[in-house]
Amino acid sequence: MITARAAASFEPVGRSVASARSFVRDSLQGWGFADIIDDAVVLTSELVTNAVVHAGTAAEVLCLRSDDGVRIEVADRYPERELPLQSAAVSMGGPDREGGRGLQLCAALAGHWGVEYTPTHKRVWFQLDLPERPVGTRAAGPCLPAELLPLADGRVRVAVVQIDRNGSIGSWNEDAEELFGYPGDHVTGKPLTDLAAWPHTPGTGTGIAEALQLSRWEGSYGIRGANGRVVPVYASHLRVRDTGGAPSTVCLLVRDHERAVLQTPLRGAAPDSTAAQDGQATDPFEVFIGSPAPDDLDGLLQRTVERARDMLDGDAAFLLLATDDETELEVRASTGLPSARQRFARVPVEAGRYGSARMPAVHDDLAAVPSAVPLLGGTGMRSVVTVPLKVEGRLTGSLGVAAEVPSRYSNEEALRLQFAADRIALAVESARLGELQRLRRGSLSFLVEASDLLAGTLDRDQTLALMAQMTIPTLATWCAVYTIADQASEPYLSYVLHEDEERIDGLKALLSKIPPPEPIPTPGARVWSAPSEAAHQAALRTSMRSLGLGEPSTVSSGIGTTLATAATVGGETVVLPLVARNRVIGMLTLGRPTDEHFRQEILELAEDLSRRAALALDNARLYSERTAISQSLQRSLLPPELPQVDGVEVEVIYRAAGEGNEVGGDFYDLFPIRDGAYGFAIGDVCGTGPEAAAVTGLARHALRLLAREGFGGPAVLERLNSAILDEGARSRFLTLLYGELWPQDDGSAVLKVVCAGHPLPLRLRQDGTVEPAAEPQPLLGVMDDLELYEQTVTLDPGDVLLCVTDGVTERREGTRMLGDDGLADVLTTCTGLTAGAVAARILRAVERFASDAPSDDMAILAMRVPGLLKE
Repeated sequence: MITARAAASFEPVGRSVASARSFVRDSLQGWGFADIIDDAVVLTSELVTNAVVHAGTAAEVLCLRSDDGVRIEVADRYPERELPLQSAAVSMGGPDREGGRGLQLCAALAGHWGVEYTPTHKRVWFQLDLPERPVGTRAAGPCLPAELLPLADGRVRVAVVQIDRNGSIGSWNEDAEELFGYPGDHVTGKPLTDLAAWPHTPGTGTGIAEALQLSRWEGSYGIRGANGRVVPVYASHLRVRDTGGAPSTVCLLVRDHERAVLQTPLRGAAPDSTAAQDGQATDPFEVFIGSPAPDDLDGLLQRTVERARDMLDGDAAFLLLATDDETELEVRASTGLPSARQRFARVPVEAGRYGSARMPAVHDDLAAVPSAVPLLGGTGMRSVVTVPLKVEGRLTGSLGVAAEVPSRYSNEEALRLQFAADRIALAVESARLGELQRLRRGSLSFLVEASDLLAGTLDRDQTLALMAQMTIPTLATWCAVYTIADQASEPYLSYVLHEDEERIDGLKALLSKIPPPEPIPTPGARVWSAPSEAAHQAALRTSMRSLGLGEPSTVSSGIGTTLATAATVGGETVVLPLVARNRVIGMLTLGRPTDEHFRQEILELAEDLSRRAALALDNARLYSERTAISQSLQRSLLPPELPQVDGVEVEVIYRAAGEGNEVGGDFYDLFPIRDGAYGFAIGDVCGTGPEAAAVTGLARHALRLLAREGFGGPAVLERLNSAILDEGARSRFLTLLYGELWPQDDGSAVLKVVCAGHPLPLRLRQDGTVEPAAEPQPLLGVMDDLELYEQTVTLDPGDVLLCVTDGVTERREGTRMLGDDGLADVLTTCTGLTAGAVAARILRAVERFASDAPSDDMAILAMRVPGLLKE
């Protein structure tokens, strides 16, 4: 028989879900059915969500009271949207399927439920049966045989102890004297902590001082008696205040084995009809979360906050996870709050007036204490209840539910929420550790790949580009790299990258207009708010100008570009120093477009990357400086330009091996000695680097000086040999081909050459024959007494003289070597070519002889006598 009914309609908006929960809660509370309110609210929330969110129609909620229980019906106006049948268990689907999760909860929590279809409506109903309890009682237990009743002494003594606001004993009744042996006047005024033996490990749970501050607390501890022994007691604490407003705590204490006198009966879990039929026990975790539970951590956390909000009929809920050092809590899931702004925000564990996050807390009015829960600042929430998530006594997180009205929650709701938190803490921690393990594996792979890429280049610009490209989009949405040339220089914006290439120019323009971040060497990431503030100001000015409220702009950049740039840097921006060799060489700036905070794991990964990138960038700088010095020195060891020799074509090709960061030992020269006479030389100093460069410079300048003093070829080389030997340990042996050239009036040219240990020069005649143009003689820098001689060679018109260093003749491919014979074979194909063409063909043949890059420097000097022009 229906004894009462209540009905309400709700519009298809998200806020209607909370309104429906309040309607059902108020209705059942008014009927005195507090025992089934939680289950009714959870089921109503799911079904109304299906109607107003998924079906997109208005929802009608009908509550019917009967003698046996309560029937609640939720109807929507979308009958075509079918739901799974109760009898087809396999078709229930996953918990995230539309409609499936609500019906799974109906099957788990309701005694009966069903779905009814009409041409215009679809109605889902469920019935919750009332527990069988005597009328007029809040809680009751069954009748038990005497042998099953709790044990107690002949007389049960209940110690009543009142603790003042300072934690000192204010009153001590007679039962307390009998239980613990202290007269009242001996303990009055002493702190309770002097007597209490609290089973508490510091930093891992609620201490006695904290418990005395709670509005209600219940549990076990010990009291040291007058005989020195600890009496185990069960206590119930109630926080009260006197007429003057002074708070105190009333403690009721009994012997621990008599705890049934004070212990509040645990609220039993709702029956699971399906499990009961199968003879299986109901898992409280699955009842709260739903079965099956989400596999991923984010899904589990999001469903947890939604369930917690529904269970306490809140307007918002949030869940924070502790960092590895347990000093901060990180927002990981929320509902009813601006999650994009708060996600991954971090707050200290011990923040707020209410003390520690390691214990449950009820905040009656946040308007009175705005800083109590920093996370809820500016959200409109007035009251909140928070409970810790603990695993083996270790703080792993915090769960909270908030409402927009003050004084919504009491200690009873805190205990219910703590009960739920205890059921999910282990599952959350297991999922968190799994995610952390995956992140660390991914971070390790990322850093290994980053190190390989950074080690693969010594080019500064390429290093900057790699640094930015590796961070986008793995770590951030946009990135900017600042570099510092030296300690006296200001940071310079060197590279900017955004995952959307169309926004790079606007971002670069914005960052160029604001002062760069301070080059602070302190490790770790720090927040930089300047880009966001500058972008918002620029967007505001542009918007005002577009509305005619500001001064007209002379530059028409467009409101779209400005607003897009503001959105690009509108989120959190962090700066990491690039420190190498105890010096700040730049800053790595990472940013997000939204208010979502950077995760701690991402910041730690970015810090590791910044250290590797800083060293790679500094190595590239040092390499660039060394290369510039080497190239400058190499240029100084070669003639700036070759003179024009009348009647003789001259071509020189020089190729340094390596990457340009070492000075080669090969050199060449062609210079005028006196009218009509020219000196030429091509040589190779043993080795490379500064020592070889010193001998190269000595040889080239000594040749010019001695030749212009009138010394002949042998005398020039003998004196150069002495100068090299005078260098002592710094000396290097030198192979050198030196000669003097006299163009003749008949079109020929006379050469006098000395070949000191150098590859022999080759003469190409017009008929294609090739022959050595000199004989080998001892190299320089080895023996003191040298007896050198010069040989005279006449080049007829059309003849070519080819001089090379051993980098040409010793070109290798496996066991093959080009050699003198191979060079001669190539030269035979050069008949009729100009000197430039001859040198180019020789170089091309050398390069094609092997697939690898040349490992030795090469110098090619070609001289050709073209002959007289016929008139």
